[in-house]
This record gives sequence, structure tokens and C-alpha cells, in this order.
Amino acid sequence: MTLPLSPDATTGPAVAEQPFDENLWLEDIHGSDAMAWVREHNARTDAALVNPAYTALEAAVLEVLDSKDRIAMVSKHGDWYYNFWRDEANPRGLWRRTDWDSYVSGSPAWQLILDVDALAAAEGTEWLWAGASLLRPPAGEEYRLAMVALSPDGGDAVTYREFDLAARAFVPGGFELPTAKTRLSWVDADTLYVGTDTGTGSMTASSYPAASRVLHRGESLAELAAKQPLFSVPPDHLSGGVSHDSTPGFERDVAYDVLDFFRSRSYLRTGDDWVHLDVPDDMNVSLHKEWLLLRPRTDWAVAGSVHAAGALLAIELDAFLAGGRDVRTVFAPTPAQSLQSWSWTRDYLLLNLLEDVSSKILVLDPAREWAASGLDACPPLHSVDAYAVDDEDPAAGNDYWLVATGFLTPSTVYRGQLPTGGPAAVVRQAPSFFNEAGYAVEQHFAVSRDGTRIPYFQVGPKDLVLDGGNPTLLGGYGGFEVSRTPSYSGAVGRSWLERRAVVDGVERGGVYVVANIRGGGEYGPGWHTAALQENRHRAYEDFAAVARDLAARGVARPKHLGCAGGSNGGLLVGNMLTHYPELFGAISCGVPLLDMRRYTKLSAGASWIAEYGDPDVPAQWEFIKTFSPYHLLQAGLAYPPLFIWTATSDDRVGPVQARKMAARMESLGLPVWFHEALEGGHAGAGNNAQAARLHTASHEFLWRALTGGF
Repeated sequence: MTLPLSPDATTGPAVAEQPFDENLWLEDIHGSDAMAWVREHNARTDAALVNPAYTALEAAVLEVLDSKDRIAMVSKHGDWYYNFWRDEANPRGLWRRTDWDSYVSGSPAWQLILDVDALAAAEGTEWLWAGASLLRPPAGEEYRLAMVALSPDGGDAVTYREFDLAARAFVPGGFELPTAKTRLSWVDADTLYVGTDTGTGSMTASSYPAASRVLHRGESLAELAAKQPLFSVPPDHLSGGVSHDSTPGFERDVAYDVLDFFRSRSYLRTGDDWVHLDVPDDMNVSLHKEWLLLRPRTDWAVAGSVHAAGALLAIELDAFLAGGRDVRTVFAPTPAQSLQSWSWTRDYLLLNLLEDVSSKILVLDPAREWAASGLDACPPLHSVDAYAVDDEDPAAGNDYWLVATGFLTPSTVYRGQLPTGGPAAVVRQAPSFFNEAGYAVEQHFAVSRDGTRIPYFQVGPKDLVLDGGNPTLLGGYGGFEVSRTPSYSGAVGRSWLERRAVVDGVERGGVYVVANIRGGGEYGPGWHTAALQENRHRAYEDFAAVARDLAARGVARPKHLGCAGGSNGGLLVGNMLTHYPELFGAISCGVPLLDMRRYTKLSAGASWIAEYGDPDVPAQWEFIKTFSPYHLLQAGLAYPPLFIWTATSDDRVGPVQARKMAARMESLGLPVWFHEALEGGHAGAGNNAQAARLHTASHEFLWRALTGGF
């Protein structure tokens, strides 16, 4: 099936004028001149930051990341529990597995499946692990085949290679797909549905697959490219593809047309036809066995009822396909709540909620008219997630994992069984990496410009002196309905909370703050849509309100307050630099969007138009330019020092916006430090050592700037 072009795919309004850009040459990502500029700036930043104290701090952070006592998280497939593990001896990582008795013993006997370091050395390619897709075996058999994804540089583009789990080796002459932003799904042992780069027209403007084709064993990429697509979407949509649901008794093909980040259409294959699941495009659609679950992003009026945005609705799929619209609300959020995720065990549905940004878990029983009960496992100001272990295991189909964490609570993994037969049992507990007992977690609310109450978490010493002199790090995100929740970080504990400095004549430790601003998902889809496109300023006003509240409460005056954010959070703190420079003493900005005039032309930027708007449309550029930091910089203004970090191999946001921002700031005589990792993708790090370096560089820069060290 090929969908028609959108009405505006070939025609549209006049294109907005391009502002002058003296740094376009830095958009040549791997160009010799651009890379020489990168190396020069990396050396300059290292010279400014690296000293014996920095080296010791980096080692302390790396010790946390490499710790052999941290939790080895597992996923169950058949009788095996799989884990991917990195440490000092295995920086690229080991894919391994064990059985249950061994896993709970405390000292698992791991069976090695794939050593990525050894593979990289043998093949001369700096492979990084990007996951694996396992083929569901026939009933009674063990999992045997997997498509392993490997990135040559940490970017989103990966190579897929078929792997034999029993032989623990790649399949000779098996399925193999070259490096691209591929999407695939197993159909059977000899067939895949594949969306990948096969040349002109195969990828969308957002750099994701536009078509899905059937690949049979033994066929080449050229043979795949010559086939008619099984399903395709117009190039101005975000992506499209087909997945095969192999659930026994419910086998089916599902096609998806992702219009943008928040709108999509789902289709079921019936013979040679695709049947559209007729719901609004902004509906989250989920199929599980006989059930169709729906989560509207806006209020949905159907069959005489109005279903609220953020609710969860259920109807039997066959009834829906027959025209029935008697959907049932199985969860309706209060104003303080939001549904974050859900997971099916064999007989129950687990809902993970937030209530004023603290976790709450509900268990729904569809066999009892969706009766709901709470799972008593969520202390205040903590994050707890519940999800199924293996809903098809005959003996453990109602087992669930419970993962609990907090800012001062090392993560713990539990395993329980529904219906609840007592507390879930502790399976694994992460070690402590700093003196958590000396600190306290508080939740406060700031009032934004339009009167909205904005929650934020504050982690600081129990004896915190509220005189404005505490070095404080404020973090946030505020986009794409992503929620910022409490989580333990031994690295933050060591590199920020436990650090000491004499500030304003008093020896102090650090304070760590997380703001839950609009644009995120902490209060459901409405919290997100409140800061979309022309309302983007609300996210920035919220963050500024938290900064002012920290000053008003005596936590940190501006010269002792720093902020940090990455990706969309990099855009957030870039706007703190240009709109609210008086509120901060230093800013750390990672893998950022900053040039909002050209962001749609760079890497995967076109996929975010629904979030920010289209700068090529003059009316939309009028509001976008109000939050484009690259265009808001002005000579002669006082800005706090800025540290920008990025990665050459980031094929999602890309490194060029960070480069250009640093170059323009330098030309204006503004204080800026720049570092570009040469691999690691959007995370900026392909292994623990690189992650420790970036974490330490960001925190060291902020700490020195806020405590008078520069």
C-alpha cells in the first residue's frame, strides 16, 4: 500500500527568508577544515579543564559506571535471562545470558553470547552495541535466531546481522543489512519485513524509512530494492513500516504511518488490503491479543461520550473492526496524575502513573470489568516502574518486575506475582556510591509567569544554609512529553553533591535540582501541548520561574546557580543564555538544537516540526525565531560562560548547531568552551570512559564557574 502525497507535499506557502549565516562551512560534518576547528577547540577546552583534581574526579565517576556491583538488568526470553554489560575490561560490552537460579544467586554464571570488543578488534570496525531483535520460536522450543544491531560510531544508523543464539555466532550467509536507519521485524525464520535505505525515495525527509518490503532468506539488498513496497508513506511524513505480531493465536501484520512525532495511523493487514484503525491521528494505539488500547492526546468525542486526554480506553479489537465504538475508560487521570506506560502480564494490565511526579502503580483485571487495585510499592518522591517478566511463560505469566529508585535511594529490582501474594521479593540492589544519609530530597513548586505551579525536586545537604551561597545545578528538559522523575546517580553524588568548596566564606556542598516544566509529560499530554510551537516560551518561563524561586528561597543567588541540559534540553538552556542570562552563573549545553532556522535541514531535524514548527513557513518562523539561540545572541550583552558539548557521530541532532553557536559566540567575544566527542552518537559517549569524561567535564566546568574557580 502506498499512501498519497500530503496536499502540501509539493506546494505550499512562500519560504521564510534565511538570515545571514557566516558559519555554514561548519555544517560539513567531516570536512577537513571543520574537523581541524573541532580538534583545536577540544585541545583548548582540555587545557582549561584538565588538571590533577579533574583527573581524580573523572576516575571516581568512571568507578561508578564500571562498578561490577551495579545491577545487571535482564530481559527474559524462554528459559534464559539476557543482559548487555560494559565495564573497564569490556568497554564495548558483552552480550550474555544466564538462568534464573544463577541470576538470583548473587553471583551469576554468565554464558557469553557476543563479545563486542573482540568483534571490533577482529573486524577492524569500532562496533558499538545497538540491541537485538529475537525471533519468537515455535511453542516448546528455545529462542534461536536474532538480528543483532551494531553501530560503527554510536549513531542511530546501524548494521543488522543475523545471529544464532545456540551456536553463539553470526549465521554464515545469513540476513545482513548495511549501515542505515533500518527498521525490521521478523515474520518467520526465513522472512523479514524491512524498511531501510535502498536509494532515492526509500527514506523520508526526516531520514527514516518510508517503505517496508519483504526480504526472504538469500535475497540481496538490490533484490529487496527492486520489489514493490508492502507499505509506504509520503516523504514528508516522519516514517512508515510494517511489523509482524507473532503472538500465538493472534498473529497479524500491523502497518504504521507516522505523520509526525505525535500523530500516526495504524493499519491491519486483511488479505492484500490494509484496514485503517479509524481513530484520531493523535491517538496512541496499542494492540495486545484480543484487546485494542487507546490513549487520546486530546479529548475524544465518540459514540455519545467524551473521553479525556490522557485516559486509557479499551475495546475488543474484533468489536472495533465491526464498527463498535463502545470503548471503556479503564483509567481516567486526576489533574495531578498522568499515565506514563503500561504492560500486560498474562491476565492483568499494569499501569505506571505519576501523581505530582511521584510514582503510583495500578493493577487492572479485565476479567473483572477492569477492576483496579493499587500496588503498594511506591514511596513518596521516588520513581517505581512495573512491567511483565514474560506474559507467555506457562508458570510465570503473571510475574512482574518492579524497579524502584530515588535521588538518594540506589536502584532495587524486585520480582512479584499477580494477583498480589505479598510483597515482591528483592532480586538485586545497587550499591551506594556516596553518603546519601547526609542529604535530603524536597519537592517545591514555583509559580510561572501565567500563574501555573511548576514542581521541582531539590537534593541537598540536610544542614543546607539558605543564604543564597550554595553551588546549585538546575536541570530540565521540557519537550516531547518526556517526564523527568527521581533517579539515583552515583556519578551526580560524587561529582556534585559531595564536592566541597568555600563560597562566600562558608564551606559548602552542591545542591542538585530537577525542574518538571511544561513540554514534558509529568501531568499528561496537556502539560506537553501547553508548550508546543508558538507556546514554546512557556517551558522557558517555567524554568526561569524555578531559578527565581531558588534565589527567593535562599538556595542559590544567580552567580551560584548553573543549569544543564542536553538535546531539547540543550535548546532549553540555550534560551536561558539568551533570554535569562541574569539568572545564571554558568550553563552547560549538550548535543543541542540551537539554530532553529536550519534545524529541519540538519540530521533528523525535520522529524521535530510538530514540536517546534516549520521555519520555512514565514508565519511560523516569526515565533520560532523568538527561541532560536543562535539568532538571539547580541554583541555587548553580559552572558554567563557556556560549555557546549556534542559528538561528530550524532546523526540525530548532529554536531553542527553546537559548532556554529560556539563560533558565533567567539566572534562576539563571549565566554564559551567547546568539546566534540569523535564517536558516541547522540549520547556523546560510546563507552563508560567517554561517558565519564563528558559528565566530569560538564560538572567541572559548572563547579569552577559557580565557586570562583575560573
